[in-house]
Amino acid sequence: MKITSLLILKCHPEGSDPIILANASDVSHFGYFQRSSIREFIVFVSRTVAKRTPPGQRQSVQHEGGLHFVVDFISSLEYMVHSYNRNGLCAIGFMDGHYPVRSAFSLLNQMLDEYQKSFGESWRTAQADSTQNWPYLDEALTKFQDPAEADKLLKIQRELDETKIILHKTIDSVLARGEKLDSLVEKSSDLSAASQMFYNQAKRNNQCCSIL
Repeated sequence: MKITSLLILKCHPEGSDPIILANASDVSHFGYFQRSSIREFIVFVSRTVAKRTPPGQRQSVQHEGGLHFVVDFISSLEYMVHSYNRNGLCAIGFMDGHYPVRSAFSLLNQMLDEYQKSFGESWRTAQADSTQNWPYLDEALTKFQDPAEADKLLKIQRELDETKIILHKTIDSVLARGEKLDSLVEKSSDLSAASQMFYNQAKRNNQCCSIL
């Protein structure tokens, strides 16, 4: 079981791209030359999923299909992106498929609680991505690698039972009608030219393997 990244974002009701408020990632288990692109894709996918998670909704996106060829770092694991939007403040977690879903959302709920304890409502006026380090998120990335730690939070988070978690098989199913992942990748300011090239190459490789 592995958590690769935890993020907090501000979502805009008018539909513009979410703003990154806090970001903690551990990409040390990936190849050295892949890490920069992986960090960029984490931000890109986070914005893409958060933007399409309505307030009050929890949803999980599996890697298969749309996410499978985004990055080879997923390897043979079933990878999940979990998202919880609470009144415009959104928590995102990248976990492998073995990390229990209820534990994942318990952690996301805790992240939102802690963020508001630390920063109050100041996030509502944020206009650009934050580069400020938030020690809690770095600590959570390490502590909650063990889902048992997140399970302890379940005892005080009864509201998790009250909200249905929506499961999407691919990132494409999160997108609005007419939206294409390829187009979003091409237009994204989160992705460098090298990462876009990596995406296209990985996609071609995946299509070749699928045909075979």
